[in-house]
Amino acid sequence: MISATTSATAPAAPGRLGKPLAPEDALGYLAALGTWRDERKAELDVLDQAALDASDGAAFTGDLMLSMALWKAVADRLDLLVATWDSGRVGTTELERLSTLVWGRLDAASSAGPAASGAGAAGAHVPAQALAVSLPEACRLSDALATSLRARLGIDPSEADVQARLRALRASVERVRDLVDREPAPTRAAASSALDRLDARTADVLARAQRGADPGGLLGPLEHDAARAERDLIVGASNRRADAHDEGRARALRTELEARGAALRDLAARCVAQVAPAPRFAVPDVSALGPVPTDPVAVDAYLVRLDAVGRAMTMAQDAYASALSERDELRLMLGAYAAKAADRSSSSRSEQADADLADLRRRGADALDREPADLVRGRALLAAYVAYLGSGEARPDRSRPDAGGTS
Repeated sequence: MISATTSATAPAAPGRLGKPLAPEDALGYLAALGTWRDERKAELDVLDQAALDASDGAAFTGDLMLSMALWKAVADRLDLLVATWDSGRVGTTELERLSTLVWGRLDAASSAGPAASGAGAAGAHVPAQALAVSLPEACRLSDALATSLRARLGIDPSEADVQARLRALRASVERVRDLVDREPAPTRAAASSALDRLDARTADVLARAQRGADPGGLLGPLEHDAARAERDLIVGASNRRADAHDEGRARALRTELEARGAALRDLAARCVAQVAPAPRFAVPDVSALGPVPTDPVAVDAYLVRLDAVGRAMTMAQDAYASALSERDELRLMLGAYAAKAADRSSSSRSEQADADLADLRRRGADALDREPADLVRGRALLAAYVAYLGSGEARPDRSRPDAGGTS
């Protein structure tokens, strides 16, 4: 059985939509969300490997793809939050923008549609619209999916602490209860029936544990069913909001895209200032679309245009973030090869080769550490350094007494 670390749990989001975040709340949330992002990525890697090793691995593909799409959407939104936070240099406008980015919709359906539409592997179809959720909802949905996948794959992150799993199960059932209370009348009866079954099964497992029995065989499937119920209720609530409030959704999406565009312009400005050649993607101006219409048909067309703006912003964000990431990667690679050259004995290289390597490293560092960093020159100098290092190690220095001697 593959073991994994304890599952990550998303932090509680501060504030609410339309109200500026408190600076201390924003700082704490960004730090906690960054930790959650890293832990969830490691957990998804374990789940992915477990699915590959499973005999029925294809049955897990849908939920794994949806989980990874959710993780990517959250990670991208975190990048914008960090860019807006700007190490704490924020005023009222930036704090309002942070609130919008936290509580606004994650527009990830366009990039994760195939994954979402294939998520029926868990026994419940999840449409592409399922990703039209806020950042906190996306994190909770990711938590629920991870719990479900761990249970189905037989990965138990806390076998030595059954009580902790029982507490987590009871918390999951209570979250389901809260979601059932918000269900509309037509679907509340079915949701209440499912909750009653979860309650009964949970009570039975708790009673068995109190009597000293091992509830492990019942606990995994129950965790999976509770997580799936929570997921389905979150998705259902999201889809109802989207269907019933198209005009409000358009207004909220427009506001979110305005905040996202402002954050993306900050990211683009930082990239242009720090990297050359920098990408030249235009950041769409949402105001060019005009005000949100009130006619239902016009609202549908407006939502299509907003979706196109969101996709364009995603392309621009990926390009600018990739350029900054390449600069950082080139710096790390140059430092790593320099450390490799320093760690190895120089007896197999001539003094001239050592001097040439030092000069190439200096030139490469100069190209990459300046602002803007010269990526083209940095790439070329790194390639020259690597090539010279490989060829120089094969050439002994004939002027040294210990070089080229017979053994």
